[in-house]
Amino acid sequence: MSERTRRFETIAIQSGEVPEDQTGAVTTPIHLSTTYRVAYPGDDSGYVYSRSANPTRRALESTLAALENGKHGFAFASGLAAVSTALHLLKSGDHIVASSDLYGGTHRQFDKVLRKFGLDFTFVDGRDPSDFEKAVTDRTTLFWIETPSNPLLRLINIAAVSGIGRQRGILTVVDNTFATPYIQQPLGLGADVVMHSASKYLAGHCDVIGGALVTSSDELGEKIGFHQNALGAMLGPFESWLVLRGLKTLSLRMERHSYNASRIASYLSEQDSVSSVMFPGHDNESLPNGMKLPGGMVSFELNVDFEAVKTFACATRVFVLAESLGGVESLINHPASMTHASVPPDIRKQNGIGDGLIRLSVGTEHIDDLLDDLEGAFKVLRATVTRDRP
Repeated sequence: MSERTRRFETIAIQSGEVPEDQTGAVTTPIHLSTTYRVAYPGDDSGYVYSRSANPTRRALESTLAALENGKHGFAFASGLAAVSTALHLLKSGDHIVASSDLYGGTHRQFDKVLRKFGLDFTFVDGRDPSDFEKAVTDRTTLFWIETPSNPLLRLINIAAVSGIGRQRGILTVVDNTFATPYIQQPLGLGADVVMHSASKYLAGHCDVIGGALVTSSDELGEKIGFHQNALGAMLGPFESWLVLRGLKTLSLRMERHSYNASRIASYLSEQDSVSSVMFPGHDNESLPNGMKLPGGMVSFELNVDFEAVKTFACATRVFVLAESLGGVESLINHPASMTHASVPPDIRKQNGIGDGLIRLSVGTEHIDDLLDDLEGAFKVLRATVTRDRP
C-alpha cells in the first residue's frame, strides 16, 4: 500500500517511524546531538546543526505534513512561536484581517507586539465570509482564521474565505488547534498554511509545549523553513518525540473527546442557570468544512453574578481549574480571568466573552464521572445563589 493511499490512523502511527539503521529501533530515537559530522567544508547535504534540522524533529514534521495532506511541516517551541513565524512572512505596512474570536495570546501578539513593527490588523466576526472581503484594503496580505474559535467555538467557512483570498492574492492561515487534522483539513479547502498549538490535542497529555505550521506550497515552505532557522524558535528533540508519540493516538482520543463533549453539551442545555451552550453541531447546527466530529471543547454562559461563577469554577473535582486544553484530562477555565485576561475588557465584551462564560476542555475520562462532577458543581452553585438571595 502506498503512502498516498494510507488512511489517517495508519499515517499517524507509521509516517515518522522509519526503523533506525544501526539498531533497527521501531520507535523514532531522541537525537540530542546539536552538531553533526560533515563530509567536507560547506557540506549541507545532511544534518549540520540541530537548529536547522534534527532527525527527531524531522520525523515529527513529516508526520504533521502527512496528516494535514500537506508537503512541508515545521515544528516550533510553542504555538505562539508558530504564529510569530507565520507573521514574519509579511513586511511592515501589510494589513491582516483576522477573526475576532481568537486565543487571547494570539490577539495579544497581534495587537501588542506586531503592531509595533508596522503590521496593521482588522478584527471581524467572520462567520459571514463577506466580513473578510469588506475589510480588505490595498495593503491586505493575509487572512487569519480560527475555527472552531477560542473560546466561543464559532465556525468559519474556510473554503469561502480562502476563495476570497485567492481571488485577491491574499494568503489564508487557519489555526486548526481545536479541530485537529483528524476532524478537518484546511489545506484541502484552499487554505495556504495551517497552524497548530501542538501543546493541545496533537500532543494530548498536557506535558509538552509546541507549535506547528504546515503548507502545500513549495514557495511558502521555503520561506517558513528559512524563518524557522533564522528566528530559532524550533521545537527541541525530546518535545518533538513527545508530540510524535501523542499523534499515534490522536484519532482514538478525538473520538472519545467528541463523544464526551456531546453528552456534556446536552446536559448543560438542560440546566436552568445556563443561558447558552456553545458547541459545534449543537441545536442541529450544521458542521462546515467537512468536519467529521464536533471536537472536545464546550463553552457555556452562566446567568449568575461573577462571585457565583467563581464558586462554580472552583467546585469541580474531576474537571481541573487550569489553563490550556486538549489533554486527556478534563479542564475547566474562566476565559475572562484566565486565557483571555490579556484582552482588554471592552474588546472581550465586544467579542462576546462575558464574565459568566465558562470553557470546558472535555477529556477522555468516563462520561458518568464527568457528568456527576458537573452536577455536583451545579448543586454548589444552586446552594450559593439561594443563600445569597435577600
